[in-house]
Amino acid sequence: MRIVAGAFRGRRLHSPRSDKIRPTTDRVREAVFSIIAAYLPEAGVLDLFAGTGALGLEALSRGACRAVFVDQSPEAIRLIRANVALCGVQEKVKVLHGSIDQVIRRLAGEGELFDVIFLDPPYGKGYVEKTLGRLGEIARCGALVIAEHSVKDDLPRHWAGWVRTGERRYGDTMISFYERELPC
Repeated sequence: MRIVAGAFRGRRLHSPRSDKIRPTTDRVREAVFSIIAAYLPEAGVLDLFAGTGALGLEALSRGACRAVFVDQSPEAIRLIRANVALCGVQEKVKVLHGSIDQVIRRLAGEGELFDVIFLDPPYGKGYVEKTLGRLGEIARCGALVIAEHSVKDDLPRHWAGWVRTGERRYGDTMISFYERELPC
């Protein structure tokens, strides 16, 4: 697993030792980032269910100004911290351990707002819909959510103030793109 492009291009990231963490493949990451390139310069990025942190680190490599990584797994938190150190971006990053609900409440309380939000939860558990319903508290007007899920998941076109603007299939993986509906 490596950073595909940008300032950290080619940098090899630490990978999980267990199968409990499912990193986004380099191929899918490269395709997604070519689609969202215009959103990244100076963006505030939130990487939920972050796993290895590869999505947020790729965003930083391509011009995002800051990233917050969130995961509930202690193994994932260790991996994220190791990969952040490997890229030398500690000053641009927060790594938060806890449930998505707890962390969203905390970030909203701190007045944090994000331009790009990655959502890569375990497949088949309904986490995408549950989480989309909470993101309005911490998303800027015009924010973009990139949700990775199984092709078997049938996500709604409109959900909790978000509208699906596109989707791409990569094998058994589906990437759905959601933007905040106006007015925000």
